[in-house]
Amino acid sequence: MHMPPKAVNSPILMAQGSGDALLDQLKTRLAPAEWPLPLARLPQGTVLVGGAVRDGLLDRLQDQPDLDLVVPTDAIALTQALAKELHGTSVVLDAERSIARLVLGGWTVDIARQDGARIEDDLWRRDYRLNAIAVSLQPWGELWDPTGGLSDLQQGCLTAVSEANLTDDPLRLLRGLRLTAEIPLTISNQTMGWIEHHASRLPEAAPERILSELHRLVRGEHADAAIAALTNVALLRPWAAGGQTPSPTNAKGLNTEEASMAVPLARLTALVSDEGLTQLRASRALRQRCKRLRYWQQRIGQAPEALPESDRLLLHEELEEDLPALTLQLPMPEKGVWLHRWRNAEDPLFHPRTPIDGNGLLKALEIEPGPRLGRLLHHLKLEQAFGRIQTPSEALGEAKQFLTRESEAL
Repeated sequence: MHMPPKAVNSPILMAQGSGDALLDQLKTRLAPAEWPLPLARLPQGTVLVGGAVRDGLLDRLQDQPDLDLVVPTDAIALTQALAKELHGTSVVLDAERSIARLVLGGWTVDIARQDGARIEDDLWRRDYRLNAIAVSLQPWGELWDPTGGLSDLQQGCLTAVSEANLTDDPLRLLRGLRLTAEIPLTISNQTMGWIEHHASRLPEAAPERILSELHRLVRGEHADAAIAALTNVALLRPWAAGGQTPSPTNAKGLNTEEASMAVPLARLTALVSDEGLTQLRASRALRQRCKRLRYWQQRIGQAPEALPESDRLLLHEELEEDLPALTLQLPMPEKGVWLHRWRNAEDPLFHPRTPIDGNGLLKALEIEPGPRLGRLLHHLKLEQAFGRIQTPSEALGEAKQFLTRESEAL
């Protein structure tokens, strides 16, 4: 699993001084000697582009950064040969443009044939100027920045290379906002105008790619500003839920681990409707999590204690793993009480369990499997959740009384 990138307090780069100092610092951060792909196996003219270069300059690289290489040769044949030699896996991403992916352990390396006669031509076709910076790998030591990406990084600015480049792949419209969620950047007025003008074209991108960008956006350190911009330009209109995303103050009381799970889920639930998640081909598990969270958010408002006992039990059954996301809308001190109880794995309501399993009841009471046993198990779980039974012997006694009451009611 990739570790999250290191946080940056400022988008300001980099090594001071000469270009050689900048390249030395970039090489130290990239640490190509630690890659599973030996540089000597790459053809002359290979360059590293995109996110790894950008994040290396910002000193926010992941432990195993995704690498994007541009080569002057057939990228698919090269990738397949490298996969065979290095015992990795190759996948063709775009046969027409000669783009393939090499997977080596936990590393992902995308290799593309250079688009144009020179690397500068390739860079001028990219999405944003800060992604249009390249460094030569074979041999190491030359930096290309034809569009002004270094200047954008220094100024904390996000500028599209051109309007046409954004519409060539409409996913780039969303990617710009995702970048501002991860890095403290200000989108230039012209670029924001282009994003808004072409927002209706985002559905042209593959739904899986849209959802992938959204996953990263809602996890970003600066997601609140990015979500506000996303809403203003109506980029998600075809899938929008129109909900209220949590504010930073809503996460008060959650620890770092809890917030890292709860806040992105609540943001995604607020942004994308159930139908929208289906259209974006979200996994069944994710659709279910969002649907349940949305239902209980609407059901309880800020007064969960008003729920009937049976509904309260159902809430904790359905949201046992995701309860912190629900507590984002609760006021203090109630939120604190709920989190305290949820953190206790033995709490019988917040982590509902039956006091006796079905086999134990079948053996002790000599009843048959079926709906009656299901009703009994649910009753015992409810009684234990609200503290009316606490021990297996009390549960067995309550089970006998429950069966007697059912028989008398027939």
